[in-house]
Amino acid sequence: MSLNIYTVSFFGHRELPNLFALEDKLMSILRNLINSKEYVEFLVGRDGDFDLLASAAIKRAVASYGNGNTHFTLVLPYMKAEYRNNEKEYLNYYDEVEVCAESSEAHPKSAIFERNKQMIIRSDLVICAIERKSGGAAKAVKYAEQHGKKIINLFDDEAVDKLP
Repeated sequence: MSLNIYTVSFFGHRELPNLFALEDKLMSILRNLINSKEYVEFLVGRDGDFDLLASAAIKRAVASYGNGNTHFTLVLPYMKAEYRNNEKEYLNYYDEVEVCAESSEAHPKSAIFERNKQMIIRSDLVICAIERKSGGAAKAVKYAEQHGKKIINLFDDEAVDKLP
């Protein structure tokens, strides 16, 4: 019997207002996912406010609700000096750190979007915090829509009601 893995990726604008309200919604969604899915894999970047908020919320949710049924992966677009110089600290925080092969070979200007595409392809659900239709996060979510992925935007007032 194989494990039923439900993969979730996170995308949001680099700078966001009202992080506390977003965090409350996100915690509710994470609690539901951890309690209702056999195994949940979380994929995050580390490129702005929302990524840091999502990472902190995932850590809290896993500590509060997890029962060994989660995996938390930082997906880097290419090897970064910050990671190379602090590998032990990163591995103490995340369950795994991976460098996306496709984006590490891409032109630096397209590497983050290529990494985002690979995260979306792997995902069953995309959780985002998108207020405007421009920027890298909006582009990632548009890609997810084009590929028929389930999307929950935390700026949607009914976001918590759209749980999978």
